[in-house]
Amino acid sequence: MKNYKLSVVIEKTKEGYFAFCPELQGCYTQGETYDEIIENIKDVIKLNIEDRLENNEEIPQSEFISLTAVEVEV
Repeated sequence: MKNYKLSVVIEKTKEGYFAFCPELQGCYTQGETYDEIIENIKDVIKLNIEDRLENNEEIPQSEFISLTAVEVEV
């Protein structure tokens, strides 16, 4: 078994939470609580990686992750 370190973006919405992994296309999920969304995204990432490994595909990993907010005046 190998550990993979990937970035995850989590957004709070009116309905709960939405999360996605930018490195893995199509890797996203939703949940009602923060704890639920963390478990959900881990499950989705694990399934995605297992599928990639079975197909001998590369697993992209980020060495540097940065998240920031910007203010835009319109």
